[in-house]
Amino acid sequence: MEEIKTGKADFNFVEVMSCPGGCILGGGQPIKSAKTRNVVDVFAKRSNSLYNIDEKSKIRKSHENPYLKEVYKEYLKEPGSHEAHKLLHTTYAPRKKYDI
Repeated sequence: MEEIKTGKADFNFVEVMSCPGGCILGGGQPIKSAKTRNVVDVFAKRSNSLYNIDEKSKIRKSHENPYLKEVYKEYLKEPGSHEAHKLLHTTYAPRKKYDI
């Protein structure tokens, strides 16, 4: 943000994510009822599971994944390519709220 203010960085768009609990409890996660959330610490269970999986993983960074490297080499060519943008980027639209 400081680089934008000082003119060092020239961005057209900056996305700020502010999901409660970050991505661990973000908008794309399974929805739990209030009844469940009152008796189960969903955040603790999800974060412990994710950190345990990450800790045990041999490949912990997506850009080091040999399968992903192969997909780019054979098909997408390079990050930011037209095909990568078409297949990997998303658009957002208003959605109806779940009735839970």
